[in-house]
Amino acid sequence: MGKIIQLDDALSNKIAAGEVVERPASVVKELVENSIDAGSTIIDIEVEEAGLSKIRISDNGDGLEEIDVPKAFSRHATSKIKNEHDLFRIRTLGFRGEALPSIASVSRLELITSTGVEGTRIVLEGGKVITLEKAASRKGTDITITDLFYNTPARLKYLKTVHTELGNITDVTNRLALAHPEVSIRLIHNDRKLLHTNGNGDIKQVLAAIYGINIAKKMVPIQAKSLDFVLDGFITLPEITRASRNYISTMINGRYIKNFPLAKAVLEGYHTLLPIGRYPIGLVSIVMDPILVDVNVHPAKLEVRISKEQELNKFVTETIKTVFKTKALIPSGLIRDKVAKEKSEQTILDFDPLQLNSYVQEDNNRSKRFEGENVIREPSSSNEFNHSRSFGRNEERSEVKREDFDPFNGEPASSPSWKANVNGDQLDQKTVLEYTSDPLLDSPSRKVDDQNKIIKDELPLQEEIKPSSQTIVSRVPPLYPIGQMHGTYIFAQNEHGLYIIDQHAAQERIKYEYYKEKVGMVASELQELLVPLTFDYSTDDYVKIDEYRNELENVGVFLEPFGHNSYIVKAHPQWFPKGEETEIIEDMIEQLLTMKKVDIKKLREEAAIMMSCKGSIKANRHLRNDEIQALLDELRRTSDPFTCPHGRPIIIHTSTYELEKMFKRVM
Repeated sequence: MGKIIQLDDALSNKIAAGEVVERPASVVKELVENSIDAGSTIIDIEVEEAGLSKIRISDNGDGLEEIDVPKAFSRHATSKIKNEHDLFRIRTLGFRGEALPSIASVSRLELITSTGVEGTRIVLEGGKVITLEKAASRKGTDITITDLFYNTPARLKYLKTVHTELGNITDVTNRLALAHPEVSIRLIHNDRKLLHTNGNGDIKQVLAAIYGINIAKKMVPIQAKSLDFVLDGFITLPEITRASRNYISTMINGRYIKNFPLAKAVLEGYHTLLPIGRYPIGLVSIVMDPILVDVNVHPAKLEVRISKEQELNKFVTETIKTVFKTKALIPSGLIRDKVAKEKSEQTILDFDPLQLNSYVQEDNNRSKRFEGENVIREPSSSNEFNHSRSFGRNEERSEVKREDFDPFNGEPASSPSWKANVNGDQLDQKTVLEYTSDPLLDSPSRKVDDQNKIIKDELPLQEEIKPSSQTIVSRVPPLYPIGQMHGTYIFAQNEHGLYIIDQHAAQERIKYEYYKEKVGMVASELQELLVPLTFDYSTDDYVKIDEYRNELENVGVFLEPFGHNSYIVKAHPQWFPKGEETEIIEDMIEQLLTMKKVDIKKLREEAAIMMSCKGSIKANRHLRNDEIQALLDELRRTSDPFTCPHGRPIIIHTSTYELEKMFKRVM
């Protein structure tokens, strides 16, 4: 007699439930996806005790005919696909026909459904049909799950606490709401409403319902289109971060998926704008031909295979980089009130921390704005200002040569090419400054009771900087230094308010962009050494270094074998920080040794970041006024003047209006 037997349907369904139904959140996901596939526009989710006692899903979808109701609880019975051709062109969220029989096999289930003509009611326990009868004819489906895992105590034993399971249900519901803003979804737990979206298709309102209005205000849209992909979504400004990458939601053809390379592509788009270990909040929705994506690779359909994954990741990264290239990313130094108060007549001017109005800067106009203003000075002999005169007068500002201060080294520059006029009142007449404006942040409060209307009114998108081919666009306004605090922070002002600049982070950004450009052209700028540098390594490290010597040469490290497990360096690029050549080379080699896969682009990036940090102005370094001005001028010329290479902010802004509120000049 043979040993192999055919398992009965009840046991087969329980085995399938082990893959499909891991926890109550899995039940909610599968049933809500069925409702969405049925064309529902309203879906109500009611759970008790985090779904362990009861889960009820009701919708206004197409419903089932009486003849289809028993079939729906048979394994691999579905209306989504009919043949193999459909399997590779899936446009629905479900398609396997496993969810309902799997859920029914581990719970007590009641289903009431109708197409609008007549209704049907079916009751199952442990997968067995108990009752099948006619019912009310309301169009849609109402399904109730009770006593989940009552007949599989082993599965019940491994469930987490009520709070953890409820968190999983909330997370699943939030993702589904983000993927389908056209559907009104309501989540209720123990008679307490946790989420309610209005289903009008406005993704901004869904984001506000999930993350709050204040977060939604700080999100910017991303939109792009290529031959294969259509990208749409929202991402937060770099100042809004979280400690986990789980706040990045990725959707493909309306399906929420977990895709690490795609989430990494989002982070690459931020590049150096995020602090280490911090992640943005984002929604990335991609529409593509279903034939380019295989969703039949994961039991819960949370993972997919993408045919053109590298092209998609690059597309996402470049789109996000392009968006931030057009934004002024200076965060506010103050925490705002949830609702802005009405402004008095004396503060009609809109002093927004992100508002940097478009204007052409000219000498005389800018100097007149600051005539008669008092300036604040730090009691330090190394940072002396001319306080007997009004700051900014054109005839009284002295001309300082750039050679007095080298923003890269913090020392006097010897090259004549550094000579330039850093007079804050004189700019090239061709320089045109355009900045973003967000009137929401300082606008009067809108007295509207309807939350959805408030969200719609109070979520204007930030205007983009649109540089023309004939203008030189700076993303930071002209700044006039007024003092220095603890030899670490620079205080500056303009007509938009007060700016605080971290001098170390500012010079890190300047040097990073300098070294990033230099590290790609190392061969033509070599400095021969009278005494070669020697480096000793263990045998395994020596072998790996020898394998990647060409990659090291691409970043300026020229190694030659020298004896047993040793290398020497006879020349290095001239732009290596003086006095730190040995440490720089050792750090570059260490980076190479720690890389699982050598990426020359990543290696160059890390080298530029490392060199930018070394030798930058440190804390407690007092600067002269002309040194500060030179540093600010160089910062304004960088492509991303808002964060250092490690993602820390460089500039914090407090508007005039915010200062007036602090001193109760505005009530």
